[in-house]
Parts: sequence; structure tokens; C-alpha cells
Amino acid sequence: MAILTTVVGSYPIPHWLRGDTSRVTLRDAIMVVLKTQELAGIDLVTDGELNRFDPSHPETNGMIDYFVRQMDGIRTRFSIQDLDQFRADAGLSYRAMPAGVVTGEIGDGTLNLLADFELTRSLTRSPVKFTCTGPHMLAKVLTDRYYRDPAALAMAIARALRRQLERIPADVIQLDEANISGHPEDADWALPAINHVLEGVRGRRGVHICFGNYGGQTIQRGFWKNLLPFLNGLEADHLVLEFARRGYDELEIFRDLDPKIGLGLSVIDIKDNEIESPDLIARRIEHAARLLGAERIPYVHPDCGFWMLQRSVADGKMRALVAGRDRFEGRA
Repeated sequence: MAILTTVVGSYPIPHWLRGDTSRVTLRDAIMVVLKTQELAGIDLVTDGELNRFDPSHPETNGMIDYFVRQMDGIRTRFSIQDLDQFRADAGLSYRAMPAGVVTGEIGDGTLNLLADFELTRSLTRSPVKFTCTGPHMLAKVLTDRYYRDPAALAMAIARALRRQLERIPADVIQLDEANISGHPEDADWALPAINHVLEGVRGRRGVHICFGNYGGQTIQRGFWKNLLPFLNGLEADHLVLEFARRGYDELEIFRDLDPKIGLGLSVIDIKDNEIESPDLIARRIEHAARLLGAERIPYVHPDCGFWMLQRSVADGKMRALVAGRDRFEGRA
């Protein structure tokens, strides 16, 4: 089976989108991002997460705010008391403000992920991956004054996300979880919520886990070995994991990954402007294939999204990704 190339999700915001976020301009921007991926040879493309773009929240590129601002039960205007409670949470010290305060039952609100997907699907003939922030990540950035129990909050979010995603006929749906890497102690309540969403997905199911890309910075600290029981419990077809920035010394532990779950291998460092050579990428794939078997690697991809990079750098890294995969497989 051939190893496919994909991206994690986000793409640098075209500068002309920042001053005009009309539907027509957004459509044009997404078309540019899709065509750029196609020209680079990417097998499984995304909308660059431009559907979520909000110039008022550049730090997370819409990964959090796009969801919580539209959901019922979440308030996004904060009192001094809200901010005091938020600042008492040492685990969120990297954020200046809470994403929201939960004051009632979580509901879909005005969230309409199907419409986002349909716009993207209409603009490309390539296989499409649709990305969505997962329930653990969203629960961790909210100040909860209603459920007062992280498991209950995460499951409420999971129910809303499942209702959204089970309507979407994407080739792959990927849940993004960038907080669990540093908090394996949350696995007992995070896993049921994440699996509840995954079990409603119609296409192939992926889970992306990294160690953070908040303003281009690593946020979480930890080791993959501490997450292996959690990873083995996921109802996922494949994982999308970060290695290039961290190095590949931890790969060996994935010999114990459940064989039903493929290991998406990152071979591109998105926190470095240097464009990797195809030879380097081929060597990284070869190393993982020798250790785990090429059949265990369905996708190669970057560590995380490209949104913090210049477009020329992101484009060069995508071309290198495809060339490196081709070199490994003897196509070039």
C-alpha cells in the first residue's frame, strides 16, 4: 500500500483575506489553498482551516473560538470575576483570556460544519480531510460554571460535535487534540468523549495530537509512552502525530500501538523556516518503516498546521514532503 501525503490542517492566511472576509473572498482563498496543495502533489487536502479564520483571534487561528463562540451555553463576554477564576488555573497560563464561560447546557447553536465542508468539497476533486477541534481540547480552555465536572462538560461538547460531524461525508475527519499530550492524567474522561465523536464519523477517522502550536510555540511537555494506553483506546483508523521537531527516539514505543490503528508520521518541522530536503524526508520515512513496517504508516505529514509560516515556506515544505515520499517509494 502506498504511503499518502497530507497536511495537518491549517495554511497561512492570504494577506488579502485579512481585510475582506466576505463569503466570495473566502471562497476564492479556499480555492487558492486547495489548488496550491494539488499543485504540490498532496494526496489528501484540506481547506487550510480558512473557514474558521477570525482576524480578532490570531493566536489560535480559530481552532478554539470558532467553535465556542457559536455553541449554546457558552458566554464569551467576561466579568472581572470570570477573569480571576480563569487566571487561577495554572494549566491555562499561556492564554491571556478564557475562551468562554460555560453557563448552561452545551448545544450546537449556530455552528454549521456541514456548510463549511460543502463549500470546500465544491472547490476540489481531490480527496478531502475535514478537521475539527476535539472535546478534550475545548473543555480544557473553558471556565465551567454549569457542569462543574470535566467529564460531563467534555461529553456535552462531544454530543454537539458528533451531531455536526455525522452529517459530513468527508474522506477523512480528523479530531485535533493539542492538550492531552501534556495531560495523560485526563485520559479516563477524555477518551469516552473523543470516542463518542469518532463513533459518529462516516468516513475514515483520524486523531491529531501534538505538543502545541500556540503562536508558534510548544505548550505541552510530555512523552508519547505516557499516552500509549490512551492511544490504544481510541476508535480511530489512524493517528496524526508530531515527531519532526521532537526527534524520532520515541518511535520504538509505537511497536505496541494497536495494529488496527495506523501511525501518521510527521516528517516536516513547522516551527522552522528551513525547507527540508527530499533526501532527509525519505530517510525519516525509511527509519520509521524499518522500525515499524511501512504498512503501519498510512500518511506522512507535517508536525502541525502551517498557519504560522510564510506561504512560500509552507508551499516549499509541501513540495518537499511529496518529493521525499516519492523518493522513499522509488518514484523519483
